[in-house]
Amino acid sequence: MRAAAAELGVATDARTAHGAVLRAASGGGPPSGVSAVVEDLRAAGLLRELRTVESAQGAHVRLDGRDVLLLCSNDYLGLAEDPRVRDAAARAVHEWGAGAGASRLVSGNMTPHRELEAELAAFKGTEACVLFGSGFLANTGVVAALAGPGEVVVSDALNHASIVDGCRLAQAETIVYPHADLDGLAAALDRAAGRRATIVTDSVFSMDGDVAPLHGIVELARRHGARVIVDEAHATGVIGPAGRGLVAELGLEGEIDVVVGTLSKALGSYGAFACCSAELATFLVNRARTVIFSTGLPPSCVAAAGEALRILRNEPRVVGRLHANARALRAELAAQGLAVEPGDMPIVPLVIGDPEAAMGLCEAALDRGVFAQAIRPPTVPDGTSRLRLVAMASHTEAELRDAARVLGALTG
Repeated sequence: MRAAAAELGVATDARTAHGAVLRAASGGGPPSGVSAVVEDLRAAGLLRELRTVESAQGAHVRLDGRDVLLLCSNDYLGLAEDPRVRDAAARAVHEWGAGAGASRLVSGNMTPHRELEAELAAFKGTEACVLFGSGFLANTGVVAALAGPGEVVVSDALNHASIVDGCRLAQAETIVYPHADLDGLAAALDRAAGRRATIVTDSVFSMDGDVAPLHGIVELARRHGARVIVDEAHATGVIGPAGRGLVAELGLEGEIDVVVGTLSKALGSYGAFACCSAELATFLVNRARTVIFSTGLPPSCVAAAGEALRILRNEPRVVGRLHANARALRAELAAQGLAVEPGDMPIVPLVIGDPEAAMGLCEAALDRGVFAQAIRPPTVPDGTSRLRLVAMASHTEAELRDAARVLGALTG
């Protein structure tokens, strides 16, 4: 989930925060601290609890004993349940084993890893690619490695929590600019004058489904000699020719220093990657702590993602089906009188405002067979609690229209 970075300001010292955690755990903090936090969250309507899906992922799942339409998954193309992807994972387990066994710099770099990196680099139009254990590890590792002492990292206010934490871990000053505001970005770069700057942004912002102004970002980066890191987690498989992402959609290949992406959303598996130049890939292998000190991805995840990538490249019409479903969902929600813009982005925010009201709507929809999880602060800013609806290529338009009618009836 996405976390607003507006509260970030200048990056804090991660070692100080870590020390505070250690002191509290060893008795240096108030003994009732954990209980107090839990009670405060409960009182504010912000306490989170895990739900249990009792079936394979898909357009329909069994959730806590109920069969429901899944309307909040990031499995945009429905590939997590595709038999070809599942079979690829199973074959990899039999051929390569259940796990990688070590970090990639020890003995955990296996043939499937190298093959997928080559395929991803070709897909994204870069010289090289480095696999990471997750999207969170990719963003924290890349940002912290590239933004060094005496430098500046400039971050969009609504970047993902993993980018926020990468900024906190970096040995650079962090400047946060207002969301998608090119004037704010220009002012931040002016403030960084004389120092090397790295701009980092999501390409598609996961809570609102809007896109970064990448043309303007690249133009400002050229003017100021800044690097650009773009996280395409919610764009890969969703936007661009054959789902190659917003960077490809805008013809900006070669203009972005590092394109980060995930294997766990449209590609239906687990893990992440950073596509970049060969030189930067070598740098990341030697300086990104989340590569150096993490066990390599299990071969089954790598094989599943590779098969999903091949399906995407060979059957790009699945992206068109995703867009058609997104248009149908948006159109029916608007017909129900809900404040939803037309478009073909699958992420559709239904902003409620109050966190308890958002949870109430979520539970009421569940009772009617529609699972759309309520998203509350700090994932989204105060006053913007919402249902984050997501259309998938594996839905039918009729299912999505029926779900929109359920939500319209509950909010009418």
